[in-house]
Amino acid sequence: MKKILLLLILFYTTTQAQDVPFNCDYNAYLFQYNDVFAIDLASGNSYEVATNITGGNINATAYNPADGYIWGSLSTPDKSIVRIGKNFETTTFYIDELPTNNRYVGDVSADGIYYLKSGGTTYYTINLNPESNNYGKYIKTLDLSKSINIHDWAFNAVDGKLYTVEKKTNILYRIEAETGSMENLGAVPILSGLKYTYGAVYFDASGRFYVSANETGTIYVIQNVQNLTGTNIMESNLFAFGPSSSSNDGARCPTAPVPQEICDNGIDDDGDGLTDCEDPSCSGYAGCPVIELSASSSANAGGLESNNRLSQQISKRNFNRAKSNYKFDKTLAKRFSKSKVYGKASSAKGVFQLSDLVPLEVINEDDVIESSPNDLIDITNATKVYSVDYMRQDTAVASILVLETEDGVYEHTKYICDRLLGAELISVSTIEINEQKFIKSLIRNIDGSLEFVLSLSVKSINNEADFAVESHWNLDKYESNVGYYNFQIWSNSLDDLYSLGEEVLRLIAVQKPIISYNNSTPPTVFVRSGQYQNGKLNLQIVNTNRSESVAFDGGLRSTETESVAYVASTINLNGDYISEIEVDAGSLFDIGFRIGDGVATPDDLFMSDGPWGYDDAASTTSVINYAVKANETQFDTEEYPIERNITLKATTSDYVAAYRALTPKFNPIDLTGYVSFKLQAKGTGTLIVRLVKETVANWETQYKTSIELTDDLKDYTLLFSDFKSTSGVPMEVTDVTSIVFTMLAENGEETTKEMTLEQLRFSTNSTSTLAIENVSLEDETDVFATPNPMKTRSSFYFTAQTSESVELMVYNQVGSLVKQIGFSAVKGENKLVLKREGLSSGLYFCKIKSSNTTYKTIKLLLD
Repeated sequence: MKKILLLLILFYTTTQAQDVPFNCDYNAYLFQYNDVFAIDLASGNSYEVATNITGGNINATAYNPADGYIWGSLSTPDKSIVRIGKNFETTTFYIDELPTNNRYVGDVSADGIYYLKSGGTTYYTINLNPESNNYGKYIKTLDLSKSINIHDWAFNAVDGKLYTVEKKTNILYRIEAETGSMENLGAVPILSGLKYTYGAVYFDASGRFYVSANETGTIYVIQNVQNLTGTNIMESNLFAFGPSSSSNDGARCPTAPVPQEICDNGIDDDGDGLTDCEDPSCSGYAGCPVIELSASSSANAGGLESNNRLSQQISKRNFNRAKSNYKFDKTLAKRFSKSKVYGKASSAKGVFQLSDLVPLEVINEDDVIESSPNDLIDITNATKVYSVDYMRQDTAVASILVLETEDGVYEHTKYICDRLLGAELISVSTIEINEQKFIKSLIRNIDGSLEFVLSLSVKSINNEADFAVESHWNLDKYESNVGYYNFQIWSNSLDDLYSLGEEVLRLIAVQKPIISYNNSTPPTVFVRSGQYQNGKLNLQIVNTNRSESVAFDGGLRSTETESVAYVASTINLNGDYISEIEVDAGSLFDIGFRIGDGVATPDDLFMSDGPWGYDDAASTTSVINYAVKANETQFDTEEYPIERNITLKATTSDYVAAYRALTPKFNPIDLTGYVSFKLQAKGTGTLIVRLVKETVANWETQYKTSIELTDDLKDYTLLFSDFKSTSGVPMEVTDVTSIVFTMLAENGEETTKEMTLEQLRFSTNSTSTLAIENVSLEDETDVFATPNPMKTRSSFYFTAQTSESVELMVYNQVGSLVKQIGFSAVKGENKLVLKREGLSSGLYFCKIKSSNTTYKTIKLLLD
């Protein structure tokens, strides 16, 4: 009687949702406990759509083609299943024949039969066809022909068969649902060596099978599984980087298509904002490089803080590196090897070295080299620094940077700074380590390489007896005025990132017990990339939860020596997934800002222009006045402006210098599209001007010239040919990192030196002739492009041996042809104009294709 009463109560616990089916929408749905996330398989991005929709946990979820609802198995009440409507209201059904727990594998066939499995070989069938008289009732119990370790299965609408991937063996199985007979189709190549749990699997209308790894959230795809025989080649690939999950299951309409990126047509086919080889789903296809093969960046170059101190101590650190031509030499670096005490608690309780927390021999590395950027100490809030690079075949594949701080968390993360310096945040989601969710991000660096990034910090609690682990996207979420051990981990492989993160936590726990975790969720609205130009911040915003608008809050400084001004506005996104937004920021040096929709974690960013600074390293030099002011002059579109003006006054019996980096990190810039450096200046005596090249090792052989300053502002034009080196080699301006302005004390006597520098810019002649200032085509195969970098258009100059039809071929960094222009050349000098017309920022390779002359390929940089 009690069971009948319970059945009646549960069966009639209905709401209006029973009349609102999903009806085969294109989302995949991931159920975790009793929360629901919508996943865009094309991008891997997800957002929470409902929470606490049932009293018990939901598993074995499946889309039912027969009624358009999603169904799942409930933990509480036991022996029950649940129907879920579009607005996530639920109806519960009691099935007495079911086991009481562990029902975590399930899917529904096209005719509405629910196949539900727990551990072992036994599975259960339930009729979910609303046209049947037996709707919601148990049918029978079946057994698989073999016991396999699986955590989800799904029906392929193309052939009506069940498919699943076994944990550890990574074997793909085809199952006859009506009989339990199984077919081994072989190990999935892309999963080779992995030991993840595949708790959510999905199909699309073409028979592509999508497999999600619980721990990392990586989504893999197996193509056309209905055509596999067990002996033919299985085609598998990375597809996207989604959220990690646990106690989970996935459901998706199997006849809904999933947009696919065509990897060589220059179009964002799947609408995720990524084109061709930029899209992870193109890894290894159509000439695109496999995503894990690029080198990762060394930890020796990392660690710059995400705040406005960048213009002062840190810019001086970078200047000193540039001045001494410092290069981290991995061949001379000390090797870090496993000791007898590796993985053991320190003999002096609570006293250990940062190196004791660094993993070894967990990612099959050949060597681990020490790469500690010790010059971060004293200019950041780090008191101790230790870092290593993991090497395979002499290439860095991963790095760990560990920093100890005493007064709060370390104030830099890779994802905060790099996006406004040419890098892109491809995706941000979660990775699950020790049953805890951490934020992981995928960053495309300026050079095109990809890195997966994980950051976490650890603090002592309970009178130093225990550890607490925290991981937040927003630095203000960390407790202030306490000490932290800060870990920044990055790798060119998500699987290696997972292994390193897992071992870091194990090594931490060896020293003290980890008794709590406090981790934030990732942002669902974030800036993928951005650029500051002419007073405008141009942002590409990814809006995974389709918010209508976000709040913009920021603090900016117009120059290095000005105070912070606060700004706030609302940015309308109109619910679009990808938005190109322009924010009027005015003239600025740096800006830190936050965008958020008020629903989830907001996104934080920091951007700095190339900084001005001064060099007062000489012991007798004392700076009296240093000021940086905004430049109100409008530069010509064909010029490369060096923003902001400076005034410097100092006493010295040696020297004083001012410098301007062209980029925040002193990265080299190719200036071959320009022919001169122009400025207005006044001051005392001789001003030595150096163009600092990255490839010149000795400071004394850097290229320089000089001008005589007067008390009045005067215009100066310095041709690149005016800059000389003691090496006697003519200057090539392909790798200029900074400009340095030096004044020397005559005869070593103390004197006061002053300089005022304004309206600095690199310039080019915009005429259409080949007589560009001091530039000529010396060889018949030469090609010259100006301006370079290009903003809106560039002109290509070349000499033709005869009148003929030629073509300008423009290739991107991965060798794909992105633009082709026909041109009728005449014998002699020619000018061909290339318009930008949709080409994105980056480096391109340009070649003029001729039947008579093999012209040299040249590089063209687009701002």
